[in-house]
Amino acid sequence: MTELLGGKYEVLELAGEGGMAKVYRGQTHGAAGFTRAVAIKRVLAPLSQNPEFLKMFVEEARVVSELDHPNIAQIHDFDRDRAGEYYLVLEWVEGLTLTEWRRGYEEHGHHVPWNLTAAIGIEVLDALHAAHERTDEEGNPAPIFHRDVTPQNVMVSNCGVVKLTDFGLARAMDRSSITKPGFVKGKISYLAPELTYEAEPSAQTDVFSVGVVLWEVLAGEKLFKGKDPLKVVGTIRDTEVPDLSEYRNDLPERLREIIGRALRRNPIERYASSREMARDLAALLRASEEVTDAHVIAQSIRWAREQLDMARPSEPETKPFAAKEALAAAGAADETVPDPSIPLVRKK
Repeated sequence: MTELLGGKYEVLELAGEGGMAKVYRGQTHGAAGFTRAVAIKRVLAPLSQNPEFLKMFVEEARVVSELDHPNIAQIHDFDRDRAGEYYLVLEWVEGLTLTEWRRGYEEHGHHVPWNLTAAIGIEVLDALHAAHERTDEEGNPAPIFHRDVTPQNVMVSNCGVVKLTDFGLARAMDRSSITKPGFVKGKISYLAPELTYEAEPSAQTDVFSVGVVLWEVLAGEKLFKGKDPLKVVGTIRDTEVPDLSEYRNDLPERLREIIGRALRRNPIERYASSREMARDLAALLRASEEVTDAHVIAQSIRWAREQLDMARPSEPETKPFAAKEALAAAGAADETVPDPSIPLVRKK
């Protein structure tokens, strides 16, 4: 027997689990047989008794509900179950994370196309700009900084639409009490150097995270590595970022310059805003003859999914905001994706 939350949200199966919450694939039930796929996010049991974490979970519901942008995964509802536990009902994105997309190409022995990576990056930056430019009810600046931009938090749907997810670590300027001194939120490998010194988050800290994400997707490996968090922090603070030309030889110099600027150690030397970085990426794509619209991105997502399915035909999938069913019905007319021409080249 399936669980029904709030009298209308049916919990179907676990889709993903992190260190703080579980995400389930669910279904909304309405009048006259109406149904709609949704994602249901629930706090892990040990954390449900943690007042500070619950504040952060409630904050996620509040801030995401105020962000209305096509590249931000939308929240549909926020409530408590019969036991009094909070849950979030979010938009269900049928597709792949950037991590999965990259792995699909790697299964075929190739890098992801740089032009599609840039196009996806533009949409992520547009989503962040909407959050950074948020105003309160009186029109005063009230920016929200994501602080957790990672390849796992960028979803690309089967229709080629990019969605930035998980604003759970976002910090609105009017809710600074959530952050305790000395407690760094966000996945460490994607934090800007100044955040490791407990500096205030800013548009430049999110720009740095986007730079890390784009670098990793293009290079095919982690930028800041290590199992020891303290060593990772030291690497972020001290290591010069390797040029992407050391990993592949098909990248335009201008693209490497854009990503390099986003990854400058000094935030003043980075892009002043996510929109500024997006504009530079857009200008680069305009100079290219390659098509990077949603249709082409969608083809690439389906192709990458096929590579993953062939590599793990009997392995169950568990990933946030992506359903488990095969994608055979998701575009029968034109499934052809140009065969990637850039083989994997590892740094010597």
